[in-house]
Amino acid sequence: MHLRPAALIAAILAGFILLAPIGAHADETPAPATPTPSDTAVPADPNVANEPPPDAEFFISVTLLNSADRDAEGNAAPVPGVTLDVKKDGAQVGTGVTGPEGQVFIVIPSGGEFTVELDKGTLPEGAELSGAASTERTIKVLLSGGTNVQFQIGVQEVESVAFSKKLSQSVVNGLKYGLIIALAGLGLSLIFGTTGLTNFAHGELITFGAVMTYVFNRGFGLPVIAAGALAVLSSAAFGFMQDKGLWGPLRNRGKGLIATMIVSIGFALLMRSIFQYTFGGSTKTLSQFVAQRSVSFGPVQIAPKEMAIFAIAIVALALAVGGLAQTRLGKAMRAVSDNPALSASSGMRVDSVITSVWVLGTALTGLSGVLLAIDRQVNFQMGFKILLLVFAAVTLGGLGTIYGALIGSIIIGLVSEVGPLFGVPASIKDVGPLLLLILILLVRPQGILGRAQRIG
Repeated sequence: MHLRPAALIAAILAGFILLAPIGAHADETPAPATPTPSDTAVPADPNVANEPPPDAEFFISVTLLNSADRDAEGNAAPVPGVTLDVKKDGAQVGTGVTGPEGQVFIVIPSGGEFTVELDKGTLPEGAELSGAASTERTIKVLLSGGTNVQFQIGVQEVESVAFSKKLSQSVVNGLKYGLIIALAGLGLSLIFGTTGLTNFAHGELITFGAVMTYVFNRGFGLPVIAAGALAVLSSAAFGFMQDKGLWGPLRNRGKGLIATMIVSIGFALLMRSIFQYTFGGSTKTLSQFVAQRSVSFGPVQIAPKEMAIFAIAIVALALAVGGLAQTRLGKAMRAVSDNPALSASSGMRVDSVITSVWVLGTALTGLSGVLLAIDRQVNFQMGFKILLLVFAAVTLGGLGTIYGALIGSIIIGLVSEVGPLFGVPASIKDVGPLLLLILILLVRPQGILGRAQRIG
């Protein structure tokens, strides 16, 4: 028995409302961030030896820490006995010496512009200002209370990275990004090839995979691998529900491609609103794979989770492409894509084949969202943000082709990640792939592979 579109929408709403407490109240304790060396951070412990003057309306706070001298826990050592002078308009208005915690509070008479000078000669042996760091700091005191001043001590200068190393790293990142896009692009190409539908809700299918991974991981406490596997299964089930409850009835009623495309836009807006309501507008992380130490392979740095992304994406794409080329179901999909009427007249169950396409396509797209969540973070707009890149990849390679979607996705990923090395601002790096798409389509409108190898 077919579900009606209204029943499907109600089911989706009910499901996400039930999951809302999980997404909203899941353990959001972030993984401990890697401590960043800082020679100027004020200690969090209030019981330091040098307390600020209780009756001072204005004062300047300086804490000196030597980043080159660290204890067993990695904490920078305080630098005591250093003299600091505060001047205004060239006249000294205050002075102080850092105490045992490397901290000093210098009272100033009022707000205004001041110069804080560090007496370099009072620095203890082994403590040196970093590189060409100045011994003076000019500050503006606008509000009453304490104003912090920073001096860098013992911080090592980072050597410039060679262009070849940057290029190698960007190429690896581009291949990784391209494989993630390829999974979603193959799913989109499968659906378009068999139904002709340009699905603008495809980005939300990516988000669905990522959000379900977060729900199973944070909400139910499952490991990321298990959560990702369940998210892919959930995506496949969601694809089945979509076809039976929405797209199938529209096909049976003879709705045209323009009408179904408009429905997909409305469905995308509905899903995005549900994600925002149930999941929230903030960006969240999974409980594993948040920060990992990278492994060096020559000039390239790759984290273990990135290796896993490469392996999972390549295996999934190989299985999908091989299955479409060799299995009976894959041949049926190609036949339906080439001529649905002839396939139906030959006894083929066209509706069942299309349903299988939706299941496989949304499963691949959900896996794309899982890998994107592992590589980055989870946000209710993450799929919408890369939707244009997925469309660009499929169009660039050739609409409705298997290998075209893969080739186009790799090109899009590479151009997106390598572009900033050649002057493209990182904030608009996704513009590069879209410009490339326009240029190629001007020369070859059918895309790189055109209609050479149809899904079918």
